Amino acid sequence: MLKNLLKLLFPDTCCGCKSLLVKNERIICTHCRHSLPKTYHHNSPEQNETCQKFYGLLPVEFSCSFLYFTQNNTVKELIHNLKYRNKTAIGKELGILYSMDIKDILSKHKVDSIIPVPLHPKRLKERGYNQVETFAQTIAENCQVAYNPNILYRKIYSKTQTKKSKESRQMDKVNNFAVTHNKEDEGKHYLLIDDVLTTGATLESCGNALLQIPNVKISIITIAYTLS
Repeated sequence: MLKNLLKLLFPDTCCGCKSLLVKNERIICTHCRHSLPKTYHHNSPEQNETCQKFYGLLPVEFSCSFLYFTQNNTVKELIHNLKYRNKTAIGKELGILYSMDIKDILSKHKVDSIIPVPLHPKRLKERGYNQVETFAQTIAENCQVAYNPNILYRKIYSKTQTKKSKESRQMDKVNNFAVTHNKEDEGKHYLLIDDVLTTGATLESCGNALLQIPNVKISIITIAYTLS
């Protein structure tokens, strides 16, 4: 009875458009699900906009982003709710949707382990969670790939990316990440996962850190790709 009363007082709303969710809808309403601005990068995982971001900078096996991010679309609201309002269930829902598109790609390229882009411990304590984790964990589970959040870590605490200029974001390239590894981590194919791809600086820094491990391969997936 209490649960029903709470639902009456605080009804569930769509995390994308804020409309009331009807029966059998969860987290994201049917309209928003059907109108998600998909990139379809998975149709050409070795040659697309995400791949081009790292051309000549990072040797990636494949790269894909799930959705397009602009200042005025539903994806911005979803990411904002995921990142700043503790709506981690959004990551799981998007992970379920994208797993269906990329499962065969991960199998074909023999991905050994999925790694979320880490937060600095101070940032993790402030926010209480890493916004990428539920998305990455869901893909790992649905695609039957190992999940490893411990091998890569962030050394430098910095202000949130949304408050940085383009030039400031490029500073993330400089020794911001490092790895802790042993012999068992060598010679593997690691899939890096982040929320939003803008300049690519953070992922480039992560990738370069992982490449310090002998004989590894790197691939990248993000929830969203920023359209300028």
